[in-house]
Amino acid sequence: MFKETYHVIGVMSGTSLDGIDLAHIHFTVDEGKWTYKIQESETISYDENWLNKLRTAVDFSEEELRKLNNDYTLLLGNVIKAFIQKYSIQNLEAVCSHGHTILHQPQNGFTLQIGNLPNIAEIVGERVICNFRVQDVQLGGQGAPLVPIGDKILFAEYDYCLNLGGFSNVSFEQEEKRIAFDISPVNTVLNFYANQLGLTYDDKGSIARSGNLDTDVLNELNALEYYHKAYPKSLGFEFVKTVVLPLLEKYPIATADKMHTFTEHIALQTALALPKKEGKIFITGGGAYNTFLIERMQYHLPDMELIIPDAKTLEYKEALIFGLLGVLKLRGEINVLSSVTGAKENHSSGFIF
Repeated sequence: MFKETYHVIGVMSGTSLDGIDLAHIHFTVDEGKWTYKIQESETISYDENWLNKLRTAVDFSEEELRKLNNDYTLLLGNVIKAFIQKYSIQNLEAVCSHGHTILHQPQNGFTLQIGNLPNIAEIVGERVICNFRVQDVQLGGQGAPLVPIGDKILFAEYDYCLNLGGFSNVSFEQEEKRIAFDISPVNTVLNFYANQLGLTYDDKGSIARSGNLDTDVLNELNALEYYHKAYPKSLGFEFVKTVVLPLLEKYPIATADKMHTFTEHIALQTALALPKKEGKIFITGGGAYNTFLIERMQYHLPDMELIIPDAKTLEYKEALIFGLLGVLKLRGEINVLSSVTGAKENHSSGFIF
């Protein structure tokens, strides 16, 4: 008989570079039904030095990546250790950490999340479960998205679960299978342009709202090959760097116009991605605070009820679900769905250190 309650810490660092999300979570499973409570939670921002490294690491040599991985594992381990000490957290089953994605090339059988080296367990002083994506790519999958099994287990009452982070991804049930895929870039692009204006992000989408729509740019964005591919499919920062930003930079229009047009693009692609355009959609991630984006999504989905949860679930849902993935790994249960990633089979992924 498996234990029915679990105390874990979920750790996530996303491509939007908001920082390291940490959440202390209490999971309970009763006759197959899972519930959760997010207790202490915190986001630790990156300093300018780390932001620069993480932004540019896609171009690093193999040797530079090796050093970055070592340095980041030390940083992440110490951040987690400080979080445990700050809140006097005891009796943990595990720390369940995603690491930070630097390279994601499933088509080449390769994905790299830094911060998942074995010595992280020594630094933290706890059992660590991490590196959840590699095995899936080895099994022919996209290695992403991994959150949908958590949507299926914890948020089954919604027709769709949509996360608006560095990229947007959606998950839903279709013919008794969980389907999920990345829809489009979101904050990787919007934050890039906010940074050009000296801001960390565009608060509530107010700059984008002030801009004008450029239909030529919008049409070219919507014509990109990725949007016409069948799922399973996933996006990495390489797509933004080599495809999206060069496309936007071709046009000599104001930054606010680029942000306005890209917001419209996100909203439109979201609507196009959903097979049925009614029901309830559960929205999390930093983009849920972008009221202009949410309004444009509602415009394109007039019959959909858009539901934004409490702040803790909104901000820490990915940390929450990586906590769940770790618990499922401990229990020897499936934590990655082949219907989502395209891998050969469902499997229990992650390394335990």
